[in-house]
Amino acid sequence: MKKHPVRRTVLALALAAISAGAFAQKSTRATAPAWPTKPLRIMVGFPGGSTPDLVARTIAEPLSKALGQPVVVENRPGAGGNIAADIVAKATDDHTIGVMINGNMTIAKLLNPATPFDPLKDLAPISLIGTAPLLLTAPANAPGSNAQEFFLAARNAGNKWSYGTPGIGTVGHIGMELLKTKTNIDPVHVPYPGNPQVINGLLGGQLQLSLLPPGLAAAQIRAGKLKAVGVTSSGRSPLVPEYPSLDEGGVTRGFQLEIWTAAAGPASLPKPIVAKLSKLISEIARTPEVRQKLFQQGWQVAGTSSEGLANRIKADTALLGGVIAMRGIKAE
Repeated sequence: MKKHPVRRTVLALALAAISAGAFAQKSTRATAPAWPTKPLRIMVGFPGGSTPDLVARTIAEPLSKALGQPVVVENRPGAGGNIAADIVAKATDDHTIGVMINGNMTIAKLLNPATPFDPLKDLAPISLIGTAPLLLTAPANAPGSNAQEFFLAARNAGNKWSYGTPGIGTVGHIGMELLKTKTNIDPVHVPYPGNPQVINGLLGGQLQLSLLPPGLAAAQIRAGKLKAVGVTSSGRSPLVPEYPSLDEGGVTRGFQLEIWTAAAGPASLPKPIVAKLSKLISEIARTPEVRQKLFQQGWQVAGTSSEGLANRIKADTALLGGVIAMRGIKAE
């Protein structure tokens, strides 16, 4: 018995619809897989207890709750954070990100062409977590009762004064070289292993000035052991509101310099995952509890989108890269 042509048509359409539905379901699974499917790893390029490490651990627990998977912080210190940044840049498992500082995400390749990754090409910005100005700090007995008098003494001293930093190519180093060009001072750079040693150099009189994170310098200043000259923000910073900015002190105009910490993944990280992480991390950073913890660690919360971080990277690369080129700075 022959099948009726209408029945054949209906059967063909039904089969086509089932096939199309199955294809659509398969396509949806292929383009939007469940994520994460295993623990998320946060790489930190500095030791436990360092500022980036504290930031990573502060966001790890709430991020784990939001993702429904463990979030593991892994420390790989060395090369100013670039060892961990390189691991992130080369990660292909879609479950590795990093909490990094300015230098790792902006000028690493400009300072040292041998750096094994290019931050502008190999990293995907996720969120700018926190920012902080630097605090120009001097020994308690430094000359001058205000910023203008201090800088007058610095100009008169020429290269007889020295300034300390936690290393060549750090924001403290590049920032001071920028400040030198804007104020006509000429102290000699002395690199140290870290900021604690810089503070000891100031306390011992081996150094006459340094740009330091407010969270590290403020305790010594409040105890009367060091002197605050001014902060590098455009106005007073909520982190240390008792100290004027260098602009307010009348020694610079338009001088603004910040350190910051941010989350980034490899450039290969799928955009939907970047968007998801950006949304979650920015929201977590702005919650009252996390905001307070980050503030106590010395950060003013930013909690930006991935686009906001990308814009900051572009601006800081241009600013700091210009100083590197002008002053001929190269990492050792």
